[in-house]
Amino acid sequence: MEKLDIVLYPDSGLREKCVAIPEMTDELDSLIDEMFYTMYDAPGIGLAAPQIAVQQRLIVVDVSETKDQPIALINPEIVQSTGDITWEEGCLSLPGVYAKVTRPSDILVRGMDRDGKQIEFEANDLLAVCIQHEIDHLNGTMFIDHLSGLKRTRALQKYRKLQEQED
Repeated sequence: MEKLDIVLYPDSGLREKCVAIPEMTDELDSLIDEMFYTMYDAPGIGLAAPQIAVQQRLIVVDVSETKDQPIALINPEIVQSTGDITWEEGCLSLPGVYAKVTRPSDILVRGMDRDGKQIEFEANDLLAVCIQHEIDHLNGTMFIDHLSGLKRTRALQKYRKLQEQED
C-alpha cells in the first residue's frame, strides 16, 4: 500500500473544481484504498482527491474512534440540509490550523459507493461536518473560506509561522 503525498495550502489544485467520475474502475478502487491508508496515517478523519493532487470528485471519510467505519463517496452531493452545528475543524492540507466553523448539522448525501452503486444516506453531527468539509474541497473551497476575514487572516498567519518553523 502506498502512502500518498498530501497537497498543502496554497497549492492551486486545492482551489480547482473537480471533475465527475464516469464509472468505477479497478484503478479507482486502488486509489480509494491508498486514500484511506494516507488518511489514517496522517491521522485524519477525511480526505478529498484534490488533497492528493487528483482533480476528481472522490472523498473518503471515517469519523469512528476505532477507524472501522470507512465511507468512500464518488461524485458526492448534498441533497438536503437542516440545522446548525459549530465544530472546530482542521485540515490535512493546512496542518496545525483549527477554527470553529458553522455548518448544517443534518444532511442527506448522495453519491456512488466503491461498488459503483448509487447510494443515499443521512449524516449528522461530526459525520455531516466531515462530509461537507470534504465536498467543499471538490469545489475548490477550504474551511478557512467559511471564516470571517479577520479569523481567516489569523489562521493563515499561524499556518505560515508553523511552516517557517518546519523549514
